[in-house]
Amino acid sequence: RAALLLSRCLLKMVKENFVVSEEILSFCCNGFQGSTSPPRARDPGEGEEAVGAMASPSTPHNPTEVQMSQLVLPCHTNHRGELSTGQLLKWMDTAACLSAERHAGCPCVTASMDDIYFEPTISVGQVVNIKAKVNRAFNSSMEVGIQVSYEDLCSGKHYSICKAYATFVAQGPFGSKVKLKPLTPQTEEEKIEHSIAAERRRMRLVHKDTLKDLLTRSPHETEQETRDGSVAVPAEKTRVESVELVLPPHANHQGNTFGGQIMAWMENVATITASRLCHAHPTLRAIEMFHFRGPSQVGDRLVLKAIVNNAFKNSMEVGVCAEAYGQEMSISRRHINSAFMTFVVLDQEGKPRTLPMVAPEKGEGERRYREASARKKIRLDRKYVVSCKQTEVPLSVPWDQSNKVYLSYNNVSALKMLVAKANWTLAREKEKVRMYTLEEDKFLSFRIEISVRITASQAFALLSDLRRRHEWDRHYLSAELVQQVDDDDMIYHVVGQTLSQENKPQDFVILASRRKPCSKGDPYVVAFRSVTLPTHPASPSYTRGETICSGFCIWPESEEMSKVAYYNQATPGYLNYVTTNVAGLSSDFCATFEACEQFLLKNKDDLIVRL
Repeated sequence: RAALLLSRCLLKMVKENFVVSEEILSFCCNGFQGSTSPPRARDPGEGEEAVGAMASPSTPHNPTEVQMSQLVLPCHTNHRGELSTGQLLKWMDTAACLSAERHAGCPCVTASMDDIYFEPTISVGQVVNIKAKVNRAFNSSMEVGIQVSYEDLCSGKHYSICKAYATFVAQGPFGSKVKLKPLTPQTEEEKIEHSIAAERRRMRLVHKDTLKDLLTRSPHETEQETRDGSVAVPAEKTRVESVELVLPPHANHQGNTFGGQIMAWMENVATITASRLCHAHPTLRAIEMFHFRGPSQVGDRLVLKAIVNNAFKNSMEVGVCAEAYGQEMSISRRHINSAFMTFVVLDQEGKPRTLPMVAPEKGEGERRYREASARKKIRLDRKYVVSCKQTEVPLSVPWDQSNKVYLSYNNVSALKMLVAKANWTLAREKEKVRMYTLEEDKFLSFRIEISVRITASQAFALLSDLRRRHEWDRHYLSAELVQQVDDDDMIYHVVGQTLSQENKPQDFVILASRRKPCSKGDPYVVAFRSVTLPTHPASPSYTRGETICSGFCIWPESEEMSKVAYYNQATPGYLNYVTTNVAGLSSDFCATFEACEQFLLKNKDDLIVRL
């Protein structure tokens, strides 16, 4: 009777124009009569109009993308009613882990999180929006990009908080590594992130060597900064040691301690340490790379140690590490994580206050003091390199041992970003040579490409040596190797034959950065940008020229054929011949690139013999 009444009610609702799903009607009409057949399966895409309406039809959806929105409640905040950085780190790590596991299809663990710079604070009642997606998958690790913003529900405005990159490792049974499938980027933004991810990975791997090299070149004596009326605080007075018992709520779905929880505990002890120096409530401004050295499990005891390594005029660096041990104290502790955090103390107007000095302890304390100074220099150099605008004059960035890694990264990344642009327009095609242009803001970029019967590795070796450029490019008179930075980076002094407006030849000081493919499908890259060297100042005999972004990308098309493409972002005063007859594809361009082809074909056999 109940079934019959329900069936009649549903049929009456249909007659009265109520919407009832077909599965329910089928169940009511057939299911109560003893039918065991399942409801009809929907066709792919059926009933997904609402989901499809939310996504832009022109933008392919990234299957690894995860979006998280969290309302900031009082339990998430600090004493000022602002969102705790530790809580934000938890949310960021969770979103990134979910994105990584979407791509891997198996459990993933946090290996590291790159430098994070926090901008505005977030208050109670505002909404934190986190978007995470995999930028690139390597063998068993992947880079996940994280974007954090907050939304003011009253005004409806959105504000950017920070951007971070996390590295996750896929794990199989018993902790074994899993080989990841490659990720195919779809949009222009994804292609740029995918390409530059290889450079960021390279920069992470050499970060320690960069610091060691800088410390080797700096004085070993610890020179403390002097400030009027300030008494140095012994660093030992800022030391904090705290222990946490890992409970089930602190573990992730794999039974290991949640990476975000460890980062939150580390941020907590670091804040206490900073407070002991300034006797005020500090604000976290930056975190320099969380590096997870090993896992911990439920039942472990985590010992968190923090100390002020160095206090500068308006900021301080706090070093913090996490060690784990089991129930038995006799077992040695395992170092599982470490990070360096930069704090400031803001006055009522929101400006950084002057901080007291720190007196490091002898030995290890002095080492940490010097390393903190070196890290600050690296951060400032990196910030300067990244923040240099293309419209600023001069375009060249001073080359220094401390910023060589970031200059090289910026050099290659700028070229890769130019390569990934989607709005290239074919200007002209003449025989084998194809020329494309790209107009953006005040810049006109060129791409000239040709297919050559030569292997990509051979073309890479020949074109990356600027000392041979004059053999095929008549605009080059000579190129002298000034400094061999490392195996992949060289600095050249180039003299051109093109006369400037002052009727003098141009010269350039150019950083050439070479990169072999990181994985299948990647091109060989040779990137050029101008730098300044104290040993090679501007000379009255020449007009100093500058290039912000140019170089070659070489893709293998077959075992014997390669596509060679040259990119140049033309700037005022750089290579005057570039700006001549742009619309009609300057015959000068064609002749130069055809000469390049002949140079490659002529020298490829000699190169094989030399190799």
